[in-house]
Amino acid sequence: MRKTIAIDMDGVLADIESHFINWYERDYGVKVNREDMLGVLEADGFPDKTAVQRFVFTPGFFRTIPVMPGAIEAIKELMETYDVYVVSAAMEFPQCLSEKQEWLAEHFPSISWKNIVFCGDKSIINTDYMIDDHCKNLDFFKGKPLMFTAAHNVYKTHHERVDNWDDVLAFFEKEEVPA
Repeated sequence: MRKTIAIDMDGVLADIESHFINWYERDYGVKVNREDMLGVLEADGFPDKTAVQRFVFTPGFFRTIPVMPGAIEAIKELMETYDVYVVSAAMEFPQCLSEKQEWLAEHFPSISWKNIVFCGDKSIINTDYMIDDHCKNLDFFKGKPLMFTAAHNVYKTHHERVDNWDDVLAFFEKEEVPA
């Protein structure tokens, strides 16, 4: 039986940090440095603390997030050995459901609709591995959690960390896969 991997969208497959930074510059004319966002929640990394909340409720925001470097190639490689599921806590922003589905269809067409889970609470996810950028999703996960590095989690140390998709592939190369 193949092992399973749950993979978060925002901050893991989708480069939401750069998207927030670009939208902030577009709307406010101020370029925020990623270094200013280290160790704080996304919204607290910007001078206008309401901007992030406004962006995530703006139609088109989730549809236009850039893909995280290396994600497309890594997912294809992982799918050769593992059952890969995209898991997104998308219920907080219901307008994003169709945008996320369209985004996945465009950038990750090899992922079947059967392997996409939009939920509110990821504690229900029961896969062998979970790759996520938020500890709140990893802390109660029963399988092997992998924390994908993001500005907001750089000072968190209680989960195994992967900094990028090359690190993810290196991690899974070391894992034992049943024959």
